[in-house]
Amino acid sequence: MFRVMFYSPRIAPNTGNAIRMVAATGCELHLVEPLGFDLSEPKLRRAGLDYHDLASVTVHANLDDAWTAVGDARVFAFTAHAARSSFEIAYEPGDVMLFGPEPTGLDEVMLADPHITERVRIPMLPGRRSLNLSNAAAVVAYEAWRQQGFSGAV
Repeated sequence: MFRVMFYSPRIAPNTGNAIRMVAATGCELHLVEPLGFDLSEPKLRRAGLDYHDLASVTVHANLDDAWTAVGDARVFAFTAHAARSSFEIAYEPGDVMLFGPEPTGLDEVMLADPHITERVRIPMLPGRRSLNLSNAAAVVAYEAWRQQGFSGAV
């Protein structure tokens, strides 16, 4: 399946919502420290409801550990400043969808990382800054899963 990676997420409910999304889609969620919250926070637990046991969530101490875990997978870095739309990508199982911290997103240093295959954006109307982190991840995860015929869905 696909992998969603949050680099240094700051807002617990966004990560809780992403936990629900990966449980519903079969994706993996990779969280790269430092996190802006404790994983036991009530807001995170509430947002994830009873999906925590159904979700594949891995916490990495640093980015090097995360890159090791995903191996040579294709990594798509999401940024509002990319030219290519996320809907132009032919996603493959194992791909990594990388999102940066709220509210700044991925910085230029991260976007220049040699592990990143391509920078992509989610289409939006002009003058809008960005989507909520968990919403952006869901949009992309469902598109990737749709391209695979919603494999495993009922």
